[in-house]
Formats: sequence, structure tokens, C-alpha cells
Amino acid sequence: MVLHHSPASPFVRKIVVLLDEAGQKDTVRLAPATGSPVDPGTMPLGANPLGKIPALERPDGCTLYDSRVITRFLATQVPAGSPAFYPDGPRLWEVLTLEATADGIVDAAILMRYETALRAPEKQSTAWIEGQWAKISRALDALESRWMAHLAGPLDMGQIAVGCALGYLDFRFADRNWRAQAPTLAAWYADFVQRPSMQATLPG
Repeated sequence: MVLHHSPASPFVRKIVVLLDEAGQKDTVRLAPATGSPVDPGTMPLGANPLGKIPALERPDGCTLYDSRVITRFLATQVPAGSPAFYPDGPRLWEVLTLEATADGIVDAAILMRYETALRAPEKQSTAWIEGQWAKISRALDALESRWMAHLAGPLDMGQIAVGCALGYLDFRFADRNWRAQAPTLAAWYADFVQRPSMQATLPG
């Protein structure tokens, strides 16, 4: 299988961390891709007409895109003894909601990034940027107040997604100091980011 990727993408990072945690990194070849909403660059348009990464080309099926589709597929391929990335039973809905919360943080952060990186300074909207950060702030509050017990539990895709989302905030918006708002979450992340799979995928 071929994964179209960029090492700076937190959506790609989720997938690579899953593969590492499952001992399956050798089953996927990474193919670099770069681009933006205004310039597709080397994005795999033939594999994903939306021109976005990640996209996973398979030898025996359609190309998969959207990170949550890819992680769900890969979780069905891992060997016995791997973590239950998407566990059965009621906990599954918690995992999916937690992953969606983390991905929403990333979506908002990427929109902030595009506003500052793709628009001339005089055309940037402070209201737009702060509106996106407000989404992130509310999500951080929710993680801090509602989700710490889940985050402290067995490894699953919700935890990986949150870890990658927080790593992206550090990478692109360290000056926002999210830790001051969510100290318990920050303490959890300080431990989680030490996992070899997270250390091996630090953006930069």
C-alpha cells in the first residue's frame, strides 16, 4: 500500500502512529506530497479528487481518503495482540467522538494556518483567526473537563488523535500556550508524547 503524506500533517501522523503501535509500518510505503487549497502542487489528484492528504492506495480496492476512513481500515488489518484502536461495545462511541474532537481541533488550526500563510497581511481576518481559535479553546475545555478518564485508559485511536492534535498546536501555534488553559491535559500529553511512535513522528 502507498500512503500519500506530508510529515507536517497531523492527519498523516495519526496513521503513521497507528501503524507503528501495531508493528505494521512495513506494510505501507510513504509517498511525499505537498500543496495547498490554492495550489495542488504534488497532491495525489488521481487518487483523491479533493486534492488532500492522507490518501491510501491499495492494491486490491479503491484508494481511501480522509484520515478517519484510513485509520478504521488499518485497524481491521492489525495482527492479534495489537491495541484495540476501535474497541467493540459502548466505548467505541467514545473513541469516535474523541477522535472527531481532536480532528476538529486540527481542522480549525489548519484554517488559521492557511489564513496567515496564504493571505497577504492586509487581507487577513483577525475575526476569522480568533473564531477558529475559539473552537480549539472550547475543545480543550471539553478534553480537560470530560475526557481525562478516557485518555488515561487503554490505548485507542481517540488518544492517538488527541496526541497528534496537541502536537500540531505546539508545532504551529506554540505562542498560544494551550497548556495554560488545560493543565491536566498538558500533564497527560507530556507522558503520551514520550511514546516511541510519537517521538518518531514529531513534525518539523
